[in-house]
Amino acid sequence: MGQGGEPRRVQAYDGELGVAVARAQEGDEAAFAVAYRIVQPGLLGYLRGIVGDDAEDVASDAWLEIARDLGRFRGDGAGFRGWTATIARHRALDHLRRLKVRPRGTAIEQDVLELPGRYSTHDQALETLSTEYALELVARLPRDQAEAVLLRVVVGLDGPAAARVLGKRPGAVRTASHRGLKSLARLLRAEGVTDEGPQTLGESR
Repeated sequence: MGQGGEPRRVQAYDGELGVAVARAQEGDEAAFAVAYRIVQPGLLGYLRGIVGDDAEDVASDAWLEIARDLGRFRGDGAGFRGWTATIARHRALDHLRRLKVRPRGTAIEQDVLELPGRYSTHDQALETLSTEYALELVARLPRDQAEAVLLRVVVGLDGPAAARVLGKRPGAVRTASHRGLKSLARLLRAEGVTDEGPQTLGESR
């Protein structure tokens, strides 16, 4: 997943992304390729959490729409990541409707999920999210938690941006993200993954 997996590292590219998008809107194909390279890793990781092995096909459909509607976009680099995530999510849900299946993710009893009291388990979860195995664990979370974690950690969106993508209140997305990370940390501990040390996402604080 590389650099698409860690929020601060993803956000560090926002300045470059904003410039690339502006140039791409003026018809610069090379600039569009730059924007694609910055956004695609996180977008693909997010889609893998929703549609699994069909992620690349769904991403291709999303990028066709992104390219078609690029002239309508207004905003900076961070805004572009949110906009592309919204398009990708719509394409993913359309794909699942065609297949007549639910998005990936299984129900975990809500009453055993708690907001993290400390950040240790939160950090352990973040440190391991760069692995394909961790993405498989994310897919076990309830859908709202899985999407919140993927948008915040993999795509690198802040709370309000993730909330806009999901059409929910920022507080609800923040809670879902915390609960998802707490559950993910438990799953990682149960599998002995977090004992191996960072995998890594780089800085997790």
